[in-house]
Amino acid sequence: MKKPRIYITRKIPGETMTELSSNFDIRMWNHEETPVPREVLLEEAKNANGIVCMLTDNIDHKLLESAPNLQIIANMAVGYDNIDVEVAKEKGVIVTNTPNVLTETTADLTFALLMATARRIVEASNYIRDDNWKDWSPYLLAGSDIHGKTIGIVGMGRIGQAVAKRAKGFGMKILYHNRNRKPDAEKELQASYSNFENLISKSDYVVSVVPLTSETKYLFNQKVFEQMKASAIFINVSRGQVVDEEALYRALLSKQIKGAGLDVFENEPIRSNHPFLALSNVVCLPHIGSASLETRTEMIQLCMDNIEGFFRGTGAKTPVN
Repeated sequence: MKKPRIYITRKIPGETMTELSSNFDIRMWNHEETPVPREVLLEEAKNANGIVCMLTDNIDHKLLESAPNLQIIANMAVGYDNIDVEVAKEKGVIVTNTPNVLTETTADLTFALLMATARRIVEASNYIRDDNWKDWSPYLLAGSDIHGKTIGIVGMGRIGQAVAKRAKGFGMKILYHNRNRKPDAEKELQASYSNFENLISKSDYVVSVVPLTSETKYLFNQKVFEQMKASAIFINVSRGQVVDEEALYRALLSKQIKGAGLDVFENEPIRSNHPFLALSNVVCLPHIGSASLETRTEMIQLCMDNIEGFFRGTGAKTPVN
């Protein structure tokens, strides 16, 4: 019996592949740090029964139309806005993601980014590297306190609630905005539901963990930044497209808001000439929210479990459609 062909869009460590290779005809883009070229992906998709892809791979209408044998797409991310899920559904193609396994790791990074931005950690490190530390002064690189402040979490899913747990440990007042109220989180975390406008105006730290949808695209725009406190810090670990980056840049440049910590951008990767990198009140990271060795390994394994479960007939573990 012919083995199902699986195409993997990034190089995956050999030990993870051993068991999978015995059951499947595996083809793989043999580079870890560079994405598979579009033309290669389109060609490989023509004969693939399954695809394991990254968030940076565009699984759109054109690809799905050119892949008559495709049965399952395993996306190595929680979000799946890189996939045309509706077209996949029409064609009977299962789409899976990797929820749960990256929740705590992403929350760790979110709070680390908040702390680094508030306390000017990167700026302070560079201050020494640039040999600028000549003496001590009372307000040298003075940042903002975190304990006792108000955090406003926009998007109270698993990651948002995990961020709130960390905020609670710092004695922060927790506001949240979400499509649906979360009574359990309100009880456990002493989080208060707020409408969006109130959260924006009252929070010392505004944290975006919303999914990218038609409703959230450019949710954070000029009007929103104008409503924030001048001392507010904005943190985005969701998707770059939920932010009007030009409006954010103007708000940071004019000190309309105090600072920003960004792990995601509208167009990735950003280069060294990106406007945000010229601002001292911004911390930029290369989309590493879930990037711990343990979590990335679990994400890969869940993708493989989805593929194996589907073709064994026991079903994919985490289908989204």
